[in-house]
Amino acid sequence: MERTGLRAVPAEILAVGDVLALPGSGDAAEVTAVTVENDDFGVPALVVATVAGGRRVSLATGSTAYLEAADAEAGTPAIAADHGSPEALVARIAQAHPDSAAIQGIAGRLARGINLKAGSNLQDLHQLALALFIDEGDTASALGVADLLADLPFDGNFGRWKWIEGGLAVAAYLTRHDEQRSARYSAAIRVADDVESDPLRAKTAAAFRQRQLNEPNVYDPEILRASTAGKADVERDYRILRIGVLLHLRAHGGSETLSREVLERRIAAELAAIGALTAQLATT
Repeated sequence: MERTGLRAVPAEILAVGDVLALPGSGDAAEVTAVTVENDDFGVPALVVATVAGGRRVSLATGSTAYLEAADAEAGTPAIAADHGSPEALVARIAQAHPDSAAIQGIAGRLARGINLKAGSNLQDLHQLALALFIDEGDTASALGVADLLADLPFDGNFGRWKWIEGGLAVAAYLTRHDEQRSARYSAAIRVADDVESDPLRAKTAAAFRQRQLNEPNVYDPEILRASTAGKADVERDYRILRIGVLLHLRAHGGSETLSREVLERRIAAELAAIGALTAQLATT
C-alpha cells in the first residue's frame, strides 16, 4: 500500500539527494550513495542505497521506493533535477566512476562544454548513458544522462535525432516499472514517425518503417564471426549495438514479429552475455 505523503518511484531511479522513507520505522533519511548489484547472470538485481548515518537499505529491482514529496514533486530523480548544468552532471558522474576508462574518456571530451545541438556531443551522451547502464549498473546516473537527451525535441535533423531517440529508448527501459513515465518516453520516440504531411509519402514511409521494425539489424553475422574467431572485445561491441536496437524496438512498442515481452527477455539475455564477456576480458 502506498504511504500517505510520499511518492512511489522505481527503485532503479533512486539517486543521491533523495529523501528515502526507511523500512519499518516510518522515518526518512537522505540518500548519500546508490549502487546496483547484478545477479550471477549480470542482470541488475538489487539497488543498495546508503543513507545519512551509514545505514544501507536494499531494494530489489522492479520494487518501489518511497520518497518524501518535496523530492518527488518534479517527477524526476534528483540526479537529473539537481545537476545545474549538463557539464556539472557529467563531472559528478566521472568522479563517481574513476576506474572506468570509457566514462573518463567521454567525460573528458564533454568537459570542454556540451552543445546539445552538436551531433558529436549527443553521441557522447548516448554512449555515456549506455556505459553507465550496461557496464556500471548505475541506472540512476544513466537515467540522468538519458534525460538530457530525452528533453530535446525533434527538429527535422535525423542525424541528431538518432542519438536523442537512443536516449529516449534507454529512459523508457529504465523507467519500465513506472508505466506512465515510460509511456511518455515511448510516445516521444514516435514523434518523428508522423512528420511527413504528404499522404502518399507518409504511407510509403510507414511501410518502410514497419519492415525495419519487423526485420531489424541485430548484428547476427558480426556477432557470430567475432565469437567464432574468439574476439571477445569485438563481440562485446556488437552486442552493445544490438542492445541499442532492442531498446529502440521495445520503446517503440515492439513489432509484428517481436513483442515487448520477447524484447524484454532478449535485452536481459544480452546484458548477461555482455557481463560474461566483460568478465572474460578482465582475465586476459
